[in-house]
Amino acid sequence: MTQRIVVVGAALFDGGRLLAARRSAPPELAGRWELPGGKVEEGETPEAALARELREELGVAAEVVERVPGEWPLKPPYVLQVWSARLRPASAAPRPLQDHDELRWLAPDEIWHVDWLDQDVPAVRETLTRVLGVR
Repeated sequence: MTQRIVVVGAALFDGGRLLAARRSAPPELAGRWELPGGKVEEGETPEAALARELREELGVAAEVVERVPGEWPLKPPYVLQVWSARLRPASAAPRPLQDHDELRWLAPDEIWHVDWLDQDVPAVRETLTRVLGVR
């Protein structure tokens, strides 16, 4: 049996707006939007992995707040877990450093104006319901 690999995604909020990141690679994902994050490495907690990924991908210092209930299948053996997070007060503004070519802060009425990766859609929907109370 193949061991599952956890991928963590950040529901990074700023004043009720959600940060979306547009993929620049690989080619089959380029131009689509996702919650920023990445793989949990061996020996890491999901929270530590998410803080590391946000530092590496966006150049920010973030506080991981709580897990959004649920788990969403990706390409086997990967599964997605989402955690709400917020920028630490002294953090730099997010900027795309790797894997992404654009970032957008989306208000609740703008969330579905971007072309999300298929696997992120249910996670984003659950996050909006659980964190913002938006359906």
